[in-house]
Amino acid sequence: MIIDVHGHYTTAPAALGAWRDLQIAGLRDPAKTPSPSSLKISDDELRESIETNQLAKMRERGIDLTVFSPRASFMAHHVGGFDTSATWAAICNELCHRVSEMFPEQFVGAAMLPQSLGVDPATCIPELERCVRDYGFVGINLNPDPSGGHWTSPPLTDRHWYPLYEKMVELDIPAMIHVSTSCNACFHTTGAHYLNADTTAFMQCLAGDLFKDFPTLRFLIPHGGGAVPYHWGRFRGLAQELKKPLLQEHLLKNIFFDTCVYHQPGIDLLAGVIPVKNILFASEMIGAVRGVDPQTGHHFDDTRRYVEATPHLTEAQRHMVFEGNARRVFPRLDARLKNKGL
Repeated sequence: MIIDVHGHYTTAPAALGAWRDLQIAGLRDPAKTPSPSSLKISDDELRESIETNQLAKMRERGIDLTVFSPRASFMAHHVGGFDTSATWAAICNELCHRVSEMFPEQFVGAAMLPQSLGVDPATCIPELERCVRDYGFVGINLNPDPSGGHWTSPPLTDRHWYPLYEKMVELDIPAMIHVSTSCNACFHTTGAHYLNADTTAFMQCLAGDLFKDFPTLRFLIPHGGGAVPYHWGRFRGLAQELKKPLLQEHLLKNIFFDTCVYHQPGIDLLAGVIPVKNILFASEMIGAVRGVDPQTGHHFDDTRRYVEATPHLTEAQRHMVFEGNARRVFPRLDARLKNKGL
């Protein structure tokens, strides 16, 4: 199978964004606050939004299954307080669940958490449990910076986050470490903030000892790991200076990288530097980079082409990247597939 572990519902019907605009307006004028029940999106609208977009691209590119979560830039955890985020997360997660129910062979959900600036992460646990228990979701997206580019939260290694980690270990689910919209003018959301966060999350883990406390905790760092593979020697050297174990022991039993890298040399570098067991196929399609590369004539985010073309993988290793590693990192996905005889 070709399993894409990084998909977002970027093509949701316009009514979702219109409802969110009203919710934000209600922060200034509570009389404008919409009720969740006022959002009306029919099954036909959902079906059209998927069949003409993500599903069409999956069929065109030969992708069998996508781990599907709410649109990352829509999470915007810096907007409002916990009640705002809780309502918004519940709505977005329900839409992804409805998609996975309509297309159970092609989509499986991952949850957006109702994080909020300055709020205990433990408040996210009820929504996390609901998505796993009631919706069958197989993972979560964890935002290490709910401030939207100002980095006011403690590092991921801090005990601040431990209630979430305890629940993740209990439920045996991984977290994709994924920030949301930047409200800091210095950081473009997809061109800087996302990649900064990927690199920052890795370095936070390198500097700490989180996985001594949680040896089975699993983080997926998206977008190819940001700057990490390109500067692998720097991180190895920093680990040595900080008196940490070799990275293979210190981090690579728990941290994984996806293939959302949008050119062949980038995938070649990823596959040549990072151990194959730590690379999971992904495209984040339809996402931040949607255009056609004039040098190749193919879409930038058609990442399957790069994985198939890289000289750094054998066929057995390609199978690990396309399917085997995803089933190992997402045990609930593996169980779901086995229940279907796959």
